[in-house]
Amino acid sequence: MSIFPCTSILVTQFVFLVSLLSFEVTSSSRTEEESLIQWKNSLSSSSPLDPSWALNNTKNLCSWTGIVCSTAGTVSEINLSQASLKGTLAQFDFSSFPNLTSFNLSINNLNGLIPSAVANLSKLSFLDLSSNFFDGNITWKIGQLKELQYLSLYNNSLIGTIPYQITNLQKIWYLDLGWNYLESSDWSKFSTLPLLSHLNFSYNELASEFPGFISNCQNLTRLDLSRNHLTGPVPEMVFRNLGKLEFLILADNKFGGNISSTIGQLRNLQKLDLSKNSFNSSIPGELGLCSNLTFLALAGNLLAGSLPLSLTNLQNISQLGLSENSFSGEIMPYFFANWTELVSLQLQNNHFFGKIPSEIGLLKKLNYLLLYNNTLNGSIPSEIGNLGELIFLDLSINQLSGPIPPTMGKLTKLSLLQLFNNNLSGPIPLEIGNMRSLVTLDLNTNNLEGELPETMSLLNNLEGLSLFTNNFSGMIPRDLGKNNLHLKNVSFSTNSFSGQLPPRLCNSFTLELLTIQNNNFTGPLPDCLRNCSNLFRVRLEGNHFSGDISKAFGVHPNLNFISLSGNQFSGELSPEWGECQNLTKLQIDGNKISGKIPSDLGKLPQLRVLNLDSNELIGEIPKELMNLSRLFSLSLSNNLFTGEIPRSIVSLTNLQYLNLAGNKFNGSIPKELANCKQLDSLNLSHNSLSGEIPSELGNLINLRYLLDLSNNSLTGTIPSNLGKLAVLESLNLSRNNLTGKIPASFSSMLSLNSIDFSYNQLTGPIPNGNPFKRANYTGNSGLCGNAEGLNPCSSTSPTNSKSSKNKKVLIGVLVSFCGLFFLAFIVAVILILHPRFEHSKKNDPYEWQNWGREGMFTFSQIVKATENFNEKYCIGKGGFGSVYRAVLPQDQIVAVKRLSMSDSGDISTTNRLSFENEIKILTDVKHRNIIKLLQ
Repeated sequence: MSIFPCTSILVTQFVFLVSLLSFEVTSSSRTEEESLIQWKNSLSSSSPLDPSWALNNTKNLCSWTGIVCSTAGTVSEINLSQASLKGTLAQFDFSSFPNLTSFNLSINNLNGLIPSAVANLSKLSFLDLSSNFFDGNITWKIGQLKELQYLSLYNNSLIGTIPYQITNLQKIWYLDLGWNYLESSDWSKFSTLPLLSHLNFSYNELASEFPGFISNCQNLTRLDLSRNHLTGPVPEMVFRNLGKLEFLILADNKFGGNISSTIGQLRNLQKLDLSKNSFNSSIPGELGLCSNLTFLALAGNLLAGSLPLSLTNLQNISQLGLSENSFSGEIMPYFFANWTELVSLQLQNNHFFGKIPSEIGLLKKLNYLLLYNNTLNGSIPSEIGNLGELIFLDLSINQLSGPIPPTMGKLTKLSLLQLFNNNLSGPIPLEIGNMRSLVTLDLNTNNLEGELPETMSLLNNLEGLSLFTNNFSGMIPRDLGKNNLHLKNVSFSTNSFSGQLPPRLCNSFTLELLTIQNNNFTGPLPDCLRNCSNLFRVRLEGNHFSGDISKAFGVHPNLNFISLSGNQFSGELSPEWGECQNLTKLQIDGNKISGKIPSDLGKLPQLRVLNLDSNELIGEIPKELMNLSRLFSLSLSNNLFTGEIPRSIVSLTNLQYLNLAGNKFNGSIPKELANCKQLDSLNLSHNSLSGEIPSELGNLINLRYLLDLSNNSLTGTIPSNLGKLAVLESLNLSRNNLTGKIPASFSSMLSLNSIDFSYNQLTGPIPNGNPFKRANYTGNSGLCGNAEGLNPCSSTSPTNSKSSKNKKVLIGVLVSFCGLFFLAFIVAVILILHPRFEHSKKNDPYEWQNWGREGMFTFSQIVKATENFNEKYCIGKGGFGSVYRAVLPQDQIVAVKRLSMSDSGDISTTNRLSFENEIKILTDVKHRNIIKLLQ
C-alpha cells in the first residue's frame, strides 16, 4: 500500500516539471517574439519581414521570415541576408536570444555601431554583418564569443584598431575584416589562432610591418592582406610555417626586399599575388617548385633580370602577370611550349627584347596577350593567327617591323587590336574585314601605306579607329560608317588621305572624336556631322575642306575642343556656337569666314581659347566676349575689325595671350589692359591706334613672350615704366611717331632677345646692355650709342655756369661728324703769327681784338688766361692743332684752338678748304648738342 503514495508523488512531480518546462519555453518564445517585433519597428525599412513578423502571429514564430528554431522551439538562427533592411542594431535585444547560434544580416543597409551587447550571444558560432554601413570601432567584447567559428565584418565603414581580444576566438576558422578603414594594432598582443584557415584584412589602413602572429597560424589556406600600407620584407617564417597556403595575396602594399627563395616550400600554392609592391630582386628559381600555381602576379615591382628557366614547370599556370618591372632578356620559345593553359599573359612595360617566338601559336586558350612597351623586334609571327580565343592583343610601343600578317584575320573573337608605335609597313590586309568582333583598332604611328581596304566597312562592332601618323593615301572607303553603327572615335590625322569624307561616316550619330587634321581632304563635311550631339573633340585643321560653316555644325552640348584652322570654309559664324556650353577651345583661323562675330559666343562659360585669325570678319568686338571670364587666349588678327579696343577687356582677368594685329582698330590703347595681369603676349601691331603708350602697360610684369605695338600711329615718349617688364623677350615699337629718348630703365630688361625701335623719331643715347647692341634703330637719326648704324655718343658736356650772369661764349668748335668724343669751342678769329715776323710798333699783336655777338676780348687776354698755352689748360687735340680752355676777365669761358702749323701757308689747299667748310657748317648749324660758333 505504501508504494502507491510514492508513485503518485513522483507522477505529480514529473507533471509539474513538464508544466514548468513548457511554461519556460513559452515564456522564452514570447520574449523573443516581442524583441524581434521591437527591433523591426525601429527599422526605417523592413518590408520583406511583413506580414509574417507580427504579434498576431506569435504561435508561428518559427515560420517567421528568416527565423529558424531549435527543437525546443526557441530561436537558434536568424538569417536576414539581402532583406533590404535599413536601420541600426541599437534596439536589438541580444540578451533575449541565449540559444542563438547563427546571426546573418549581410548585404543590407544597416548602419551605426555594432553593439557591445553582441557578447551576450554566448552560443553564437556564426556572425556575418558584411556589406552594410556599420561604423565606429569593433567592440573588444566580441572576443568573448568563445564558440564563434565564423566572423565576417567585411565591407563596412569600421574604423580604429583591430582589438587584440579577437584572437581569444580560439575556435574561429574564418575571419574577414576586409574593406573597412581599420588601422594597425600592437601585433605582439595577438595570440595564435590554431584553427584559422581564412584570414582577410585587405582594403584597410594597416600601416606596419607584417603582422607577426600570422606566421604561426599554420592551418591558413587563404591569406589576403592586399591594399594596405604594410612595409618591410615578408618574413621567412611565412614561407616555412604556412605550408598549407593555397592563396597568398599581398598586392598593393609597400613590401620590399627580395622575394625569398623559401617561397618554393609553398607547394600547395595556387594563387600568388605580390603585385604593386617594392620587391627589388630577380624571380627566385625556386618559384618553379610551386607547380600548382594557376595565378602568378608580380606586376608593378622593381624586379629585374631574365625569367628563370624553372618557370617552365608551371604547367598549370593560366594567368601570368609580370608587367611594369625591369625584366629583360628574350622571351624564350620553351616557355610557350609549357604554358599551354595560359588564358592571360601580361609582360608589358618591361625591357624584353628579341623576336616574338612563333611558338606563341601554341597558346590556344589565350584570351589576353599584352606585350606592349618593350623593345621587341622582328616581324609579327603569322602563327599568332592560331590564337582563336584571343580577345585582347596589344603589341604597341615596340620595334616590330614588316607587314601585318593576313592570318590575323582568323582572330574572329578579337575585340582590341593595338599595334601602334612600331615600324610596321605595307598595307592593311584585306582579311581585316573578317575580324567582326573588333571594337578598337589602333595602328597609329607606323609606316603603313596604301589605301584602306574596303573590307574595313564590314567591322560592324567597331567603336575606335586610329590610323594617324602613317603614310596612307587615297580616299577613305565610301561605305565606312554605313555598317559601323557604333563608331565613336575616328583618327586619320597626319597621312596623305584625299577626297571627301565618307557621307555616312557619322551615320549612327554616335561620333565623339574626329581628328583628321593634316591631310588633303576636300569638299564639304558630311551632313550627318551636324546631328552628332555627342561630339567631344574635333580636329580638321590643315586640309582643304570647303562649304558654308554655318551648315556644317549644329548644337553640340558635349563639344570640348574644335579646330577648323587652315581650310577654305566660308559663310558666317552661327549663333548656335553659343549653345556648345562645354566648349573650351574654338579655333577657326585661316579660313574665309565673313560677317560679324556673333554676340552668342559670349555665352560660352568654359571657353579658354578663341582663335579667329586670318579671316574676313568685320565690325567691332562684341562686348559680350568680355563675359568669357576663363578665356586665356584671344586671337583676332588679320581680319577687318574696326572701332576701338573695348575698355571692358579688363574683365578678362585670366587672359594670357592677346593678338589683335592686322586689323583697323583705332583710338588709343586702353590703359585698362594693365589689369589683365596674366598676359604673357600682347600684339596690337598693324592697326590705326593713336595717342601715347599707356605707362600702365609696365605693370604687366608677367609679359614674357611679346609686346608688339608696331605699325600704328602712336606718339609721345616711351614710358619709362615699361622697363619693369623684366622677363620680356621680344619688344617691337617700330613704325610709329614716338619721340624722345629710349628710357634708361630699359637697361634692366635683360631677357630681351628681339628689339625693334625702327622708323620713329627717337633721340639720345640707347640703353646699356647687350640686348640693345643688337636692336634695330633704323630711321631714328637722333639716336647714338654702341650699336650697328649709330654714331657713338659724345663723352664731354658743357660746364654749367654758377651764376645767371655768367655766359658761355663759344669762340670756335671743330667737331667732325664721324663722332669725336668732345665738343670744342673755337675762337672765331684765328691768329696766325710767326716769331720771325717784324712787328710794327703801331700794331701790337697782343692787342689784336676779336668780337662777336657775345662780347669782345684781346689775344693777350687769351695768352694770359692759358699761361701762354700751357699744357695744363689743354682739353683736346685734333687734326689742325690743340684746344685750350680759357677763363676771361669777364668770367667768360671759351675754348681756343691753336693751329699746329707755323704759318697758315703751310696748310694744304685741301685741308684749308676742309677746315673752312667745317667752320662754315658749324657757324650755320642749329642743334641742341652743338654750341653756337661765333663769327
